[in-house]
Amino acid sequence: MSAGRFDVAVIGAGAAGMMAAAVAGQRGLRVVLVEHAAKLAEKIRISGGGRCNFTNIGTTPANFLSQNPNFCRSALAAYTPRDFIDLVEKHGIRWHEKHRGQLFCDDSSESIIELLKRECDMGRVAWRMPCSVAELEHDKTDFVLRTSLGEIRAAQLVLACGGMAIPQLGATDFALKVARQFGLKVVEPRPALVPLTFDPEHWKAFGALSGVALEVGVTGGQGKGRAEFLEDLLFTHRGLSGPAILQISSFWNPGEPITLDLAPGRDLERELLVAKPGNRQQLNSVLSDLWPRRLAEQWLSNVDGVEHGVTSLRMADAPDRLLRRLAGQIHRWSLTPTGTAGYKKAEVMRGGVDTRGLDQKTMQAKAVPGLYIVGEALDVTGWLGGYNFQWAWASGMACGRALQAK
Repeated sequence: MSAGRFDVAVIGAGAAGMMAAAVAGQRGLRVVLVEHAAKLAEKIRISGGGRCNFTNIGTTPANFLSQNPNFCRSALAAYTPRDFIDLVEKHGIRWHEKHRGQLFCDDSSESIIELLKRECDMGRVAWRMPCSVAELEHDKTDFVLRTSLGEIRAAQLVLACGGMAIPQLGATDFALKVARQFGLKVVEPRPALVPLTFDPEHWKAFGALSGVALEVGVTGGQGKGRAEFLEDLLFTHRGLSGPAILQISSFWNPGEPITLDLAPGRDLERELLVAKPGNRQQLNSVLSDLWPRRLAEQWLSNVDGVEHGVTSLRMADAPDRLLRRLAGQIHRWSLTPTGTAGYKKAEVMRGGVDTRGLDQKTMQAKAVPGLYIVGEALDVTGWLGGYNFQWAWASGMACGRALQAK
């Protein structure tokens, strides 16, 4: 083998790319890892508020969106959250469960980056960083990469360069372009796990609530793509954010409404009717026991269909029909976003390379022997809460185990 030729070239030194490179290298393959950024794994570094939500112990295929939903089953079964926890503990990294199965480093996300770097070093992976790929072709024997650091030839190529989320960290559509170059289909990409925005004029009153947060039930999507979550919501100047909105954004389609339950787990109609007799409190004061006062006042004054003047109406004077309708609106507040905050604010990309063109056990393209695709570049999108990292580890591991010395 010549000095410039490798068994495997991996493009992208993120979570999935470093995992695939490390596993293949430790199996004795000659691997080169190509990364265009000057700083390693920035997306890992900022994740989980700087502590990296590195997996979720409850991960199942049901926690992922894809036009080919069964594709992720094999890889997730072969490499579980417990397997990655074992690796974390092998490297002496302390961790904790936050809630709903989400696991974080006790210290810094830098620990996960160092873990992956050490695993690559154990596999004697060669690094080309920063190194951009100007051209890529296949000459029937090798994949040929013409890069800013010279030509690289490899018998096998792994695309691990992620999606388009957070372009300020270097995210691009490179993987999708290469997939199309080799004739693979791409499911139309779009931002996911992203804040939702509303018409500025319509949202002006609620924009004044920026910073207000509360737990809500949120429902969105259509048909089999319909989903419901119980999470925290955050009002912003432009719309809504927080875990509840990030979750439902992956299921939301333009033009569709989302529905918020602002009093989840309660029977507000019954509570209001029971509290009514002799109650001299104004309605906004009653709702202030349920929400922050600012929200109660703005909501009663600005939600479509809420009768004018009810803010100062005393409970005892409120007709039963009004209280019933009010409770229904609180449990089923329907809103239609005008868009999302885009890739700059998205945590991941939904869509990507169509997995129907790949082998689910190896991540290899069926029509292009030697070409593998892993991680976020594929049409496999996890929920918020560590699921996308588990997909990165699992798909990277499946690929790393399948690569061969050539």
